[in-house]
Amino acid sequence: MPVKNLRQRKQELRSRYKRVREAFTPEKKASLDAQLAERFFSLPEYKEAKVIFAFVSKGIEVETGKIISGALADGKSVAVPLCDMENTEIDFYYINSRDDLTDGVFGLLEPDVSKCAKAKPDDADICIVPGLVFDREGYRLGFGKGFYDRFLGDFCGLTVALCYCACISDELPRGYYDRPVSLVVTEKYTINNLQG
Repeated sequence: MPVKNLRQRKQELRSRYKRVREAFTPEKKASLDAQLAERFFSLPEYKEAKVIFAFVSKGIEVETGKIISGALADGKSVAVPLCDMENTEIDFYYINSRDDLTDGVFGLLEPDVSKCAKAKPDDADICIVPGLVFDREGYRLGFGKGFYDRFLGDFCGLTVALCYCACISDELPRGYYDRPVSLVVTEKYTINNLQG
């Protein structure tokens, strides 16, 4: 697929799945988010993990606040991303609570680097990956900024997506540098793309 058509197709899909998510009532979204958190906490991979990289959600994203607080309560170390706007990259920093977050770019809460220690990518047992829509092979379509695409290109650990069933596609357009996630957790089932 030519690059121009690929970009256009991705933009059409972003618009479509944003509308799907925006159509959820607050009650429906809260119910789905609770089911997703419960399924995530029941993963054997989560139970064995010591370090979790998680994103801090906002708006139509799957709510991660309860996942972050639950992982901390379970004695796990949690790191969240800080956006490096100049290089379009993210670095992760350990947090102990929501109090370690401050207002950042795109209206996101980010780690306060004066309080938080920087994590190394190799530290993570699991990285929770954001996305607007995922397909059945674990490929994702994000919000178009490219931060996670760059990070995942070098990340070798286990990647987990939390996604509503309504935002699972049979197949998404993908580029050469796109990487699938290991597990896609929905409110009803888990897609396992681990080899072997």
